[in-house]
Amino acid sequence: MNKVNIAEKFSAFTEYWSPKIAGELNGQQVKLVKFKGPFIWHYHEHEDELFYVVKGSFTMEFRDKNVEINEGEFIIVPKGVEHKPDAKDEVWIMLFEPASTLNTGNTENELTKKELDIV
Repeated sequence: MNKVNIAEKFSAFTEYWSPKIAGELNGQQVKLVKFKGPFIWHYHEHEDELFYVVKGSFTMEFRDKNVEINEGEFIIVPKGVEHKPDAKDEVWIMLFEPASTLNTGNTENELTKKELDIV
């Protein structure tokens, strides 16, 4: 039962689109990730995802609309919904999702991270 300083954890890494595990509870992981630029279109067949913006803002693109998520806000993307995050500038995101969630969902490519570091 240790407290976690989010700013310290984010300062421990610089790479984009590479989630880090900051905590685990009830089969869920708290992941920290930095975004910059566009990601890829993907969906998660079995998992919902919660994206909480710690610093900055980004656009969550869906096939039928775009949603701007600003600092202090979050969005939940239901399982099966195709989405693509895009950040003009660096953004710090806290993710809450099942431990089984693959960052690229149904798509595997050079951005896929099967093994996540603990930060």
